[in-house]
Amino acid sequence: QVQLVESGGGLVQAGGSLRLSCAASGGTAAGYIMGWFRQAPGKEREFVSVISWGADYSAYTESVKGRFTITRDNAKDTIYLYMNNVKSDDTAVYYCAAGRGRSAAQARTPDDFDSWGQGTQVSVSS
Repeated sequence: QVQLVESGGGLVQAGGSLRLSCAASGGTAAGYIMGWFRQAPGKEREFVSVISWGADYSAYTESVKGRFTITRDNAKDTIYLYMNNVKSDDTAVYYCAAGRGRSAAQARTPDDFDSWGQGTQVSVSS
């Protein structure tokens, strides 16, 4: 399993932008689907976005469509989450996840992923 480290979280005003990064180490992320989940206080961890190994498929939860974009740079074993027009409901700890041998078209729950980062806090002020 690869190790994942997120970065880029912080405090941002509503309507602003933020970029999260997730770097894989301890082995290549080749063949892994990768994704982002988030968990707000008192709530369950929820799916945000997923991207296939070849970056030819990506998906988003409905509430972030049109505002968030997931990309990956396989040469750097890194994925990114571009967050635009953020809202107070986006406040959460964001987790990066990787799944080997999984289908990005079907992966939507934490059980579909094998490796997790430690999380990075995103706080949106109104």
